Amino acid sequence: MIETERLRIYPASKTQMEAIISAQTDDELKAAYSMMLEGCMNHPDKWEWFALWVIELHSGENVGGLCFKGLDANGVAEIGYGISDSYQRNGYATEAVRAVCAWAFGNPDVTCIEAETDAGNTASQRVLEKCGFIASGKIGGEGSVFILPRVLDRKIIHA
Repeated sequence: MIETERLRIYPASKTQMEAIISAQTDDELKAAYSMMLEGCMNHPDKWEWFALWVIELHSGENVGGLCFKGLDANGVAEIGYGISDSYQRNGYATEAVRAVCAWAFGNPDVTCIEAETDAGNTASQRVLEKCGFIASGKIGGEGSVFILPRVLDRKIIHA
């Protein structure tokens, strides 16, 4: 579990993920969450890299979720996140993304964290910029690709 000033962020358990999948009414999200659970089950030693992470206030209120989409052979982890509508504009996404990126870079195999966001989603782009991500100039399946490279000895390892 990662704790910040206002948040607790942790990978959901199998039971929690199954409940989230069951309750999901959006077919696309249901399929994505099911693939995440399958990744967890296929790689239990790397659960955190496939699981849906819960973002909640210290009071226990769920404010959103995030995920990594695995960790590839080059050490690149893609992150996705979302905050429930009623909790947006409070800085929770920035706080959560910043915290989990710091956690991810605690793993020496991680060279870079990527995120994709729709060109019209300026709020998400602002979160990424506040967390140090830079636009790569590439377009992925979900939109513009932003990167946060690991920096060692002032050299960018992955660009």
